[in-house]
Amino acid sequence: MVMNQTLSNETDIKDIAAIDLGSNSFHMVVAKVNDQDLQLVSRHKQRVRLGDGLDEHKHLDEAAMQRGLECLAMFAERLQGFEPHNVRIAATHTLRQAKNATLFLRRALEILPFPIEVIPGTEEARLIYLGVAHTQPQADSMLVVDIGGGSTELIIGNGFEPVLVNSTPMGCVNYSNRFFKNGKLSNKNFASARLAAAQSLEFIDYKYRRLGWDLAFGSSGTIKAINEVLVGMGYEDGIISEDRLSKLISTLCEWSTIDDIQLTGLSDERKPVFAAGVAILSAIFQALNIKEMHFSDGALREGLLYEMEDRFKCADIRLRTTENLASKHLVDVKYATDVKEQAIALLDQVASEVGLKKSSELFDLLSWAALLHEVGLSISLQGFHRHSAYILRHTTMPGFNSEQQLVISMLVRYQRKSLKLVEIDDFTLFKKKHIIALIRVLRLAIVLNAQRNDQPSLNITIDARDDEWTLDCEDIDWLENNKLLQADLVTEQQYWKATGWNLLF
Repeated sequence: MVMNQTLSNETDIKDIAAIDLGSNSFHMVVAKVNDQDLQLVSRHKQRVRLGDGLDEHKHLDEAAMQRGLECLAMFAERLQGFEPHNVRIAATHTLRQAKNATLFLRRALEILPFPIEVIPGTEEARLIYLGVAHTQPQADSMLVVDIGGGSTELIIGNGFEPVLVNSTPMGCVNYSNRFFKNGKLSNKNFASARLAAAQSLEFIDYKYRRLGWDLAFGSSGTIKAINEVLVGMGYEDGIISEDRLSKLISTLCEWSTIDDIQLTGLSDERKPVFAAGVAILSAIFQALNIKEMHFSDGALREGLLYEMEDRFKCADIRLRTTENLASKHLVDVKYATDVKEQAIALLDQVASEVGLKKSSELFDLLSWAALLHEVGLSISLQGFHRHSAYILRHTTMPGFNSEQQLVISMLVRYQRKSLKLVEIDDFTLFKKKHIIALIRVLRLAIVLNAQRNDQPSLNITIDARDDEWTLDCEDIDWLENNKLLQADLVTEQQYWKATGWNLLF
């Protein structure tokens, strides 16, 4: 990692914004670019129901246009003073379909003095993928599904590059009008909507099954609402599966009409199009044989932001997050890297003993924690571990979900001094015993590298047996030759003893 410890010039800072004119809602996201760092400043959303105004002749009615223009007027207030090249606006399915779209665009330009791009479905899909890829840890391959108001985008990609891209004209607004127009909830209506979606997919689904992917993500409002409702139904891990979707459909059919729906996590504004969205996603799961899906905050508007800044296209989002934080807080990168390498070497030795698979993402989280454990020194040496934990818990860390961020903060919090383990938070994705093992490993790695010299790292081995860990070294005089390290280990031994652990060396 190459990290500068100089402050950016004021001229390097600029404000950028991206707007997504969807069939159901208009979204705007505003960000600040500071050298290599893109920081989201605010998000804005307005339910416009533009797609509802598209008649059978593909003309957008005046009422829908007016709703859209009123929303753009509000966005314009936020964008006063922005340079034209720092704002990008993309219109999607409804304005692709509307024969009188030009009329709307001309009127919009009078209100919001920035050009609006009506983008093809495949371009929308590409940008959605870019938005997701920049807000999720990279996998070897990802499937991204985005169910909008008028269309659904399906993308498989590697890293930041989409490989298979499709956009189909099925969305929660047009499907609500087709299959739930009477507001009735029934197995028959769901079956009809799912069959229509399956027909839309039947000429492309085999390509996705054949290519395959490692992780599946869903983005935007429909899948976000499904995720939140499933959590409200007791599925706290937030994973979407075909079985859970089937149970959700059965639950929805317990009500007679859409207006009757009462589900935790479902907003009143999302309710009219929710059933259609569930039907579409259920059909996609079956057609593509998806096992499980996670929700991603990234979508079209985030893709637009990153597309505007070429420098962000080819970097792992978590690495970039770590580099930016380390640079911002003047971290000693050489020392932090030594601690990281030592910690991973130690964890590799004890993983099987503590029941941790070596493929676990906790190895990565330990790496990030080691690299960032001294960010709090930028505030004060006194109690810097607490400062570090606060920063890492409350700062924006693109690429990390809330629980991953909490783990990193927790590891850093207990890197030194007394171990008040009763204060450790509960986790849903990770086992507490594994977090405790990582705490032990990080503390030892920090002690073993505390002198920050250029000497080769000691080849330390650990014999880990429950709460008794024994350190050894191939150099039998390793402590005789390093009295300061020995003293530090004795101090650490006392902290372990107070917690009920034994540290031997």
